[in-house]
Amino acid sequence: MRAVVAAIEGGELEAEARLVVTNRAAAPALDFAREHGVAALCIPTLPDPDAADAALARALQEAGVELVVLSGYLRKLGPATLAAFRNRILNIHPALLPKFGGEGMYGRRVHEAVAAAGEVVSGASVHVVDAEYDRGPVIATCEVRLAPGDDAGAIERKVTAAEPQLFVEVLRRIERGELTLP
Repeated sequence: MRAVVAAIEGGELEAEARLVVTNRAAAPALDFAREHGVAALCIPTLPDPDAADAALARALQEAGVELVVLSGYLRKLGPATLAAFRNRILNIHPALLPKFGGEGMYGRRVHEAVAAAGEVVSGASVHVVDAEYDRGPVIATCEVRLAPGDDAGAIERKVTAAEPQLFVEVLRRIERGELTLP
């Protein structure tokens, strides 16, 4: 999210960040957004996920959002949001999908699985979000070479360093009409 906002502010991406949403009231993303003049909102997903889904869909629509960019949002989106933004929700996943994706596969867990599998390449995938975790069409990837003995921490650092550039480049390609969503 920070890289996308920086690209917009730097004139590298002709877009407008309209709303940052998190489900955690203490998320640093809220302060960052407000410091950069972006509306920010916390919508707790518990104890009523259906109400949270309806509130999220409504907030995004009221903000005039055209494309939803998930960056660190770890909750499964509900049917109201998925329907309102069908084929217009992108997520970045810290692995080369379809490997190491699915429910419960996020953050350090992904990198631990990559290390345990002895992979020599990892990376990041940008995919269209649908009703299943990490199953929507992959629209872009970047590979990161792993060194023998890289542990989960080393893999995480390499992938985390590559993710912002990948996401911003995908958004640039969409902006220029070089990439269309399914």
